[in-house]
Order: sequence, then C-alpha cells, then structure tokens
Amino acid sequence: MHIPGHFARRLCFAALALVLVSGCRQNESVPSPLVDVQAVTAQREPITQHITADAVLSPLSQAVISSQISAPVQKFFVQRGSKVSRGQLLALLDNSSLKAAVIDNQGSYDAAQAQYQTETKATVPESVRKAQLDLAQAKANLDLNLQIVKSRRRLFAEGAIPGRDLDTAQAALVQAQSAFDLARQHFLAIQKVGGAAALRMAQGQLESAKGKYLGAEAQLQYSEIRSPVKGVVTDRPLYAGETAIAGAPLLTVMDTSSLLAKVHLTQPQAQQLHVGDAAEVMVPGIPKPVPGKLTLISPALDPGSTTVEVWVSLSNPDGSLKPGTAVHIVLAGRTIPNALVVPAESLVTTPAGKKAVMVVGADSLAHTKDVSTGIEDDGRIQILSGISPGDQVITKGAYALDDGTKVKIVSAAEDDSGQAGDGN
Repeated sequence: MHIPGHFARRLCFAALALVLVSGCRQNESVPSPLVDVQAVTAQREPITQHITADAVLSPLSQAVISSQISAPVQKFFVQRGSKVSRGQLLALLDNSSLKAAVIDNQGSYDAAQAQYQTETKATVPESVRKAQLDLAQAKANLDLNLQIVKSRRRLFAEGAIPGRDLDTAQAALVQAQSAFDLARQHFLAIQKVGGAAALRMAQGQLESAKGKYLGAEAQLQYSEIRSPVKGVVTDRPLYAGETAIAGAPLLTVMDTSSLLAKVHLTQPQAQQLHVGDAAEVMVPGIPKPVPGKLTLISPALDPGSTTVEVWVSLSNPDGSLKPGTAVHIVLAGRTIPNALVVPAESLVTTPAGKKAVMVVGADSLAHTKDVSTGIEDDGRIQILSGISPGDQVITKGAYALDDGTKVKIVSAAEDDSGQAGDGN
C-alpha cells in the first residue's frame, strides 16, 4: 500500500516521540513513600506487675442467730440496721412455762441438798455409831461368858457343881461368840460399804436434781436471744407474736467495721504476694480506689480449683461499704526496679508469629526487631532482649509497616492535625 510522504513523516515523528517518552519513564526514579509515625525512647524505669481479680465483699464476722427452743416471740428489742454489742439482748421469747419449770426443779434440788446433808451428817454417822455400840455390847457379853465358863470349870473340877452347869455355860459362850462375830462383821460392813453406798446414793440424787435444775435454767436462758458478736442487725424475718422455730434463723448480725474481699489466684501469682501488702479496691459508685491490706494467704491450694485463696481487708468505720458488693481488686506483685520499658502498644507480631517492635534508625528507616518481654502493667511492658535503652520505638503507625520504610517521627498533636487536614 502506498503511503503519502507527509503521512509517513508524521508517523515517523510520532514513533520517535513514543520511544523518547518511553525511555524517559524507564530512567525516571520512583520516590519512596514517607510515613508519619509516633515514637518514644526506650528507657529504664521501675515497673510493677499488678495482679487484678474480681471479688464480693463479705463481713469480717457474721452470726445467723437461731432459737434453740420453739416459742412465740414476746418482744424484739432491735430493728434492721440497729447497732448491737456482744451479749446484748435482742429478743425475748415467751417463757412463762419455763420459769415454772425452773421453780419446780429448784425445789427438787433444794430437797436433794437437804437429804444429802441428812445422810452425811446424821443417818450414816448414826448407823456407824449403832453398829459400834452393838459390837461393844457383844464383846462385853462374850467376855462375861468367858469368865463364867472359866469359873464353872474350876468349880466342876473341885466337885462343887454338876457337869450340867458347865455345859450350860459353855453353850452360852458359843452363842455369845456367834453374836460377837455377827456384830463385828456388821460394823465392818457399815464402815466399808454401807456408809459409802448411802453417801453415793445421796450424792447421785443430789447431782440428778442439780442437773435437772440447771437444764431448766438453760431452757429459760434460751428464751433470751443475745448477740454473740458486735455489729449491725442485717436481717430480722419475724415480727413479735410470730413463733420462732428451733434452728430457724431469727436474726442476722454482721460486723461491718471491716470487710473482706476473698479472691482466688494462681500459685505463681500468690507467690509474689506477702501478708501486709497494700491493695486497691474499685467499688462501684466510689470514684477513687479504696485502700485495702492483704491479711491472709492460704497455706494450701484449694483442692477443687488448685488456686490460692487470698483475703484483702478494707476498713469500713462509717459503713459506706456494703457486704455483697462486687468489687475489682488490684494487688501489687513483683517489682523490677531497673527494667527496660516501652509502651505495650508498640508491640507487633511478625508473620512468623514472633513478638517484635519497629525501631527508627539513624537513617530514618523503620527496622523490625524481634524482642522477648517480661512484666506488663498499666500500658507498659518490660523488654528483656532485642533493643537497647535510647532506641526510638514506634508506638503508632507500625501496623503493616514494612521493614526499611522511611518514616518521619511526629508528635501526637501533629499527627492529629494531619488527620484532621486529611479529613477536610
């Protein structure tokens, strides 16, 4: 096909222009992007590992008071919210029948005491004296019959009396000897057994009467409901006139002058704590943390959860803290006085899954540094290895930032201003 000369010249000029333009673009260098970032200087400072846990406040001591007898409530002396002292009378149950039982048993006890006095001072000594007199009389009779037998034997030998008289005297001697033996045995029995048995019987009757009397008095005392602890009445489910059932709760008294927050921690966490350590307790509705003190670290693991129970005590003199409130507790654990610390937000995760930070070098380029970490607390984290004090660590802007990217460190105010400008 024939192309006119002027068209051919135009085509040559166009091709030459395309070649020139293409060559210029290939030789032209693409400018590197400049990314604004925020950074801080890694430095050494103290860091403390704080241990946090949730708990529910409970009273220092609590007594759920129940009646030991079933009886109508005659009168209550306290209401809910009443402050009571240890031993104070809180309620009185109907006790008219109990008072009568005390009087009855007291009479039986007094009678048993009188009987015991009679046995010990009159009956037993009199029995001993009577047996002693009987024995003395039997001895005198025996001695008399011995003399008679001796006399009649002499007379019989002289032929002054017949043998019948001697036989009669010897028979009387045998009877006197038998009477003496019986009297002596009776006297010994009275001394060793009879008197002691009588005394034991009297003693037993006295102790039985005393036990019944003390039992009646105890029943009467059960009608008086007293507080075993100092505190505040938090529950009183019955009204005067209603029947209190034995064993059922009648009143609840709590000692709220101090409250306890009981938390369960892992064994490594508990090993960092000591009795007396300070604690902060965040209570709903109270803007500032309430100071507390660690008062107990359980010496053994809980068998169900394999955790350690820790008690934190809070002073509550004005009663502003209420038992049953859910709270958040912060305990100070291990402290590193000279740790290399950076903000926790500066930590990134590499594609290999390792922890790292982005450090700004002297060439204004961002470099990825793998690090190992230690304690983390309040937005700060301890760096164990990977960077050095004085390194500029990127805190904002490191996400998805490639290693070797040129960066510019800006302040937070400048960064916010730039973002505002981009928005406009």
